[in-house]
Amino acid sequence: MRSRLVIVFAAVVGLLTSVSLAAHHTGATLLSEESVTMKGTVESWLWSNPHCLLSINITGEDGEVVKWVLETQAPNSVYSAGYRSNSFKNGDEVTVSFQSAANGQPFGRLSSAVLPDGRQLGGRGRGAAPQGAGPQ
Repeated sequence: MRSRLVIVFAAVVGLLTSVSLAAHHTGATLLSEESVTMKGTVESWLWSNPHCLLSINITGEDGEVVKWVLETQAPNSVYSAGYRSNSFKNGDEVTVSFQSAANGQPFGRLSSAVLPDGRQLGGRGRGAAPQGAGPQ
């Protein structure tokens, strides 16, 4: 009886974990066909697993400043696209291209960035591409 309970418990945990992980990496919350390009001021850059996060303040057409959070993949995945732990400095004016959230929230997946000195990070599917997408 005890071994049957352990097997059932392990199966339930395994099922819940696999569903959770699959949902996390599908990109279903993003508009995969639409890319947005905006210019803004860097608030912070988090170089960390499982995703790097860029917080950027973007002034809308109405003059209102909105804080956007843009994610990339893990550092080892975006390194080949030129991203580094010191790529973005607070206060930098950068131009970013990203896929925005389908629900309209100020969140998206960063695909490329142009730094103040004109260097481009990401783009062309290298490193910053969504999980499961290969080089183009």
